[in-house]
Amino acid sequence: MARAEAPGGVRQTLADREFKQLAEFIYAECGIKLPQAKKTMLEARLHKRLRELDMPDYASYCQYLFSPLGQERELISLIDVVTTNTTEFFREPKHFEVLCAKVLPGHMRRVGPAQPLRLWSAGCSTGEEPYTLAMVLSEHASQTPGFRFSILATDISTRVLERAMRGIYPAERADCISMDLKKRYMLRGKNRCSGLVRFTRDVRALIDFQRMNFMEEFSFQKRMHVIFCRNVIIYFDRQTQHGLLSRFCQCLESGGHLFIGHSESITGMDLPLEQVAPTVYRRV
Repeated sequence: MARAEAPGGVRQTLADREFKQLAEFIYAECGIKLPQAKKTMLEARLHKRLRELDMPDYASYCQYLFSPLGQERELISLIDVVTTNTTEFFREPKHFEVLCAKVLPGHMRRVGPAQPLRLWSAGCSTGEEPYTLAMVLSEHASQTPGFRFSILATDISTRVLERAMRGIYPAERADCISMDLKKRYMLRGKNRCSGLVRFTRDVRALIDFQRMNFMEEFSFQKRMHVIFCRNVIIYFDRQTQHGLLSRFCQCLESGGHLFIGHSESITGMDLPLEQVAPTVYRRV
């Protein structure tokens, strides 16, 4: 029986053997676990990529990906296809309340103005989280003499980082941002850019966007005071989660704080962390 083809000539079915090859490769390269139930999702997301490459079927794609040239050129595109980029401004707002009410005052009591607060948005996606943090920290700085900060924002996907660095969003994405913050930190598009908003140059300059793969070695000259890694570890298996969180702890100052997503848990993990609020932990 002939295989079904989609418009453009791509064979629609991803064979189990091909899915297994791709799932093992993705896990080895970026730690994301794809169970068999994700086969249809991967097939659908790869379909557009096959058409872009003018490839007739998934077997041809696998052959290309696993060649030396393909691994050099295609890995980033595959990661972009696989990674989920759902995010929003002020997502999980209780976290920002804890940051302002407990973490920032505690930092100033411990170190005063001598040390800028170093914050890392790990798995920043299209930038909504680090821009939210930039606004929150800027507001705190305007009310707290001597308070300074730096923000590092990283993601494995070059595609979402490019979008984040531009700092441009549909206006409706910013509906959850107060009018006062919009006036201070955002510009509204005009004419052909009507319906878009952009963060000001000063706000964009507060964030250092970098590509980072958590499966590769990473370290910093100075440890972080705060790490936001929310709705990221949920895509990893337990062993990978523990290994990554252990490395986060190594990157945190004593007394520093780790924020994870509300759907994530570190229960049962042997980590030098104590809970200070739901899904907020202090390095001990």
